[in-house]
Amino acid sequence: MGATTKIVLADDHAVVRSALRLLLETEEDLEVVAEAGDVEAALRYVRGHQPDVLILDLNMPGGHSLPAVPELHEVSPATAIVVLTMEKAPAYAREALQSGVLGYVLKEAADKELVTAVRMAADGRTYLQPELGARLATDPGDDDDGLSDRERDVLKLIALGHTNAEIGEQLYLSVRTVESHRAHIQQKLGLSKRSELVRYALDRGLLDGSA
Repeated sequence: MGATTKIVLADDHAVVRSALRLLLETEEDLEVVAEAGDVEAALRYVRGHQPDVLILDLNMPGGHSLPAVPELHEVSPATAIVVLTMEKAPAYAREALQSGVLGYVLKEAADKELVTAVRMAADGRTYLQPELGARLATDPGDDDDGLSDRERDVLKLIALGHTNAEIGEQLYLSVRTVESHRAHIQQKLGLSKRSELVRYALDRGLLDGSA
């Protein structure tokens, strides 16, 4: 028997955590040492347990979890992160991998692929769900205007009328970081008025499907 891989499991739904824990702990070499319902708890448990792997839900209270990845790496550099999500868009997978995440698994395939992703991440290898890998290889990304995925998220919320503080809360960013993103967006697009940003977002379809 090899060493046991210690895991912190972060998802805001207790039922999902219970199911995932059962799935993981049927494997003799995997052990869930803590469960977290939000990013703050994930940071606390990662700092305290120094696990081999953190399984991180992409969407939890406070917005997207990816902005917390640098801090997670800071409090436990040896912890590999596997994102578990319902987000199928290649842009999210690309952003996750660029942030230093080693695994990206869709929740719908967790029963078949999560154990493999955890083992590969613990071994320092990258795991990307095959379906997403194929789409990522053929999707160059919509970056002709120079905006990053995070800047697009900020732009969308600006266009929806949110304040910098509200944007920071939703995207788990400081107000200063939001202000920096806003300045970069205006500089890259050559737009200075909110009305212009709203029109740009509408023209590019960034508000399609927004509540």
